[in-house]
Amino acid sequence: MPVLVASDLDRTLIYSAAALALTMPDARAPRLLCVEVHESRPLSFMTETSAQLLTDLIDTAVFVPTTTRTRKQYLRINLPGPAPTYAICANGGHLLVDGVSDGDWHATVTARLAAECAPLAEVRHHLTTTADPAWVRKHRVAEDLFAYLVVERELLPEEWVKELGAWAEPRGWTVSLQGRKIYAVPKPLTKSAAVREVARRTGADLTLAAGDSLLDADLLLAADRGWRPGHGELADAGWTAPRITTLPERGVLAGERILREFLRASRPQG
Repeated sequence: MPVLVASDLDRTLIYSAAALALTMPDARAPRLLCVEVHESRPLSFMTETSAQLLTDLIDTAVFVPTTTRTRKQYLRINLPGPAPTYAICANGGHLLVDGVSDGDWHATVTARLAAECAPLAEVRHHLTTTADPAWVRKHRVAEDLFAYLVVERELLPEEWVKELGAWAEPRGWTVSLQGRKIYAVPKPLTKSAAVREVARRTGADLTLAAGDSLLDADLLLAADRGWRPGHGELADAGWTAPRITTLPERGVLAGERILREFLRASRPQG
């Protein structure tokens, strides 16, 4: 039976220039491979060691990139090795099969959101009227499923994020702060639901997962084994659970460690 490996991407396996500061001083930084270019600028990186480990993993298991990115943002990434058959985008709102969104899955997700959550328009209005332009750089809607803000992190009042979370909770939404982005996401829009669907389709009997943010918690809890790096929203909160390994490594070196753990757990023991 195949092993399914579902991993978050940003700040788990790949890192922006800003996120590289999590690792170590420049003079001791490992050799890097650029895996994303946008508007002629390199955006995301992994170590050369991670690139080889990922290639080995794709030969061993069903690797499923599992991201909050939109489809367009995900398709900018050029990971090493063969393109994965399955990918999960928009926090589970889109299940890509050979790069194309599965229409039946997306219809199922949108129907559930309409039945269980306050509408996106209400959340967008609240964000627009309560977020201070002094620290908001951009308002964004992702795939007509959820909303997020790009903010000046050093100016962002911590109490505003807490107040937003308290407002969103009874409306069926959750709030996550990741780097310079504040996400407002419907609670039923989960990576774990899409991963369970991929497991059903592939017949996988073992699911491994990794992630660093609050939006990855459900994914980690749904997996048979999970790993979180020593940085990120979950690490800052000291979050852990049974079957979850908390790693000391931070930044791109955490990406290497996660891939090594995936490979070790995917290969037959004996």
